[in-house]
Amino acid sequence: MLDNPVLISVIVLSILSLCGIHVLFALLIAAIVAGLVANLSPAETISIFIGGMGGQSETALSYILLGIFAALIAHSGLANILIQKLLSLEKPNKYILIFALAIIACLSGTLIPVHIAFIPILIPPLLFFFNQLKMDRRALASALTFGLKMPYLWIPVGYGLIFQGIIANEMTANGMAIVQSQIPKAMVIPAIGMFVGLAIAVFISYRKPREYQQLEEDIKDYEEAKKENKKATLDAKGWVAIVAIFAALAIQLSLSSLVLGALSGIIIMFVGRVVFIKDSEDVVQNGVKLMGVIAFIMLIASGYATILKETNAITELVEAMTGMTGQSKLITAILLLFIGLLVTMGIGTSFGTIPILAVVFVPLCAAVGFSALATAALIGTAGALGDAGSPASDSTLGPTSGLNADGQHNHIWDTCVPTFLHYNIPLFIFGIIAAMVL
Repeated sequence: MLDNPVLISVIVLSILSLCGIHVLFALLIAAIVAGLVANLSPAETISIFIGGMGGQSETALSYILLGIFAALIAHSGLANILIQKLLSLEKPNKYILIFALAIIACLSGTLIPVHIAFIPILIPPLLFFFNQLKMDRRALASALTFGLKMPYLWIPVGYGLIFQGIIANEMTANGMAIVQSQIPKAMVIPAIGMFVGLAIAVFISYRKPREYQQLEEDIKDYEEAKKENKKATLDAKGWVAIVAIFAALAIQLSLSSLVLGALSGIIIMFVGRVVFIKDSEDVVQNGVKLMGVIAFIMLIASGYATILKETNAITELVEAMTGMTGQSKLITAILLLFIGLLVTMGIGTSFGTIPILAVVFVPLCAAVGFSALATAALIGTAGALGDAGSPASDSTLGPTSGLNADGQHNHIWDTCVPTFLHYNIPLFIFGIIAAMVL
């Protein structure tokens, strides 16, 4: 097991990221290392890597379109109204602000399907405001990651509907029938672990004031936001944006397609003349700028994941560890969740991890005697483990894109490490509890 490409390449990815290497280059190097350890030539490794980048092409396109959709929503004035409400608070309680951001992030994956695209729009104008309150941005990152991650684990709406559908479909395809409506019941205990992690991060780990420099760009963004938002009202453009949001949500849920959902919202915005065609180029460029880097990182992560799959490294890792479990449910649960942590840390996507894990998890869980609900809890938690804390995850890239707008928030040490500690540890513990009691 110690020479397994998954284990070695994830260690390389983690070390490079902790040393400050950009996640894009860290992923590339980790992918090459995985290929070499699996006895592939450099040319074969790159060929498989490039061929596998298309595996996340739909996700990347979704992010680009969601970025454009979010830019259009900002242009409609809805984002200004929200910023106005936050900036108008007199002597606000920092805990109220933190949990407000967590709720907004929850809505971004359920009711308003823009996912992380709202963060680079909403957060930068508030950084000056946060600095005045001496709020630790690690707490803010934890709140945003919580809102991006917890809903899809538990709530069967938006991204949660897709995630839970993948679990149900893959379990059934591998010989253990379960209906999708049962998945929220299976995931409620792991979701409670997320709440525990958020409470620890906000009220214990990062409750003390933290000083940040008031940079000119922070002051400029804040003053411009205050000036613009004084006159922010819900006009015709705002109502068109609201219609577009609900239409995008409805189409996404009915067709299970983020691409079609975002595209429908964009079309409604243009038809409703929120932005005129002649002015569309700037808005589209802003949208691509919001999400382009993240979309490309997801393509890179897909290439890396393909190398791990093509070399059977994941299957070998599972087989090496399953020989250690015997018939113990507790040991089996611990080892399966550890495998999920390793795989998701490398791939960076919970959604893409589930089909990989289900192939080997379902037969093993059945052999040990886990129920369908317990198996669903293990697969869902194993897929979610590592999403928070992975340098290549949208749950960490998103918060950093807003909180580091002034260069004072480090992606690894201020987002990845805090979210890894506060969410993966509770998820691991509560995932084991769920497997043992369901």
